[in-house]
Amino acid sequence: MSKKLIKKREQRERRQRRIRARVAGSPERPRLNVFRSLDNIFAQVIDDTAGVTLVSASTIDKQIRAQVEGKTKIESAKIVGQVLAQRAKEAGIGKVVFDRGGYRYHGRVAALAEGAREGGLEF
Repeated sequence: MSKKLIKKREQRERRQRRIRARVAGSPERPRLNVFRSLDNIFAQVIDDTAGVTLVSASTIDKQIRAQVEGKTKIESAKIVGQVLAQRAKEAGIGKVVFDRGGYRYHGRVAALAEGAREGGLEF
């Protein structure tokens, strides 16, 4: 890996630590965490007090993979947000705290959040 890439990752991890110092998930309002790779996007609803992932969705899930076939990354992120909201509703979760994971609230991260809101999650 090049030094520039390592520095970029370290900067995102520092931003993520600053965000996590303020944002914590509870049983009443779990944390919706986002991770973005070059090709895929992953989202989890986490209860930090118990240290447990309650619900998750990503573009590599078998159920979602068929839906995102041939779509852009932003459209795929929106679908992941909608599926995550649906799964959270089934698990009895209505309100979450959004953790953007050190990424800008822009593009795929914003599309995932928008999809989750459309699916009925409140944050």
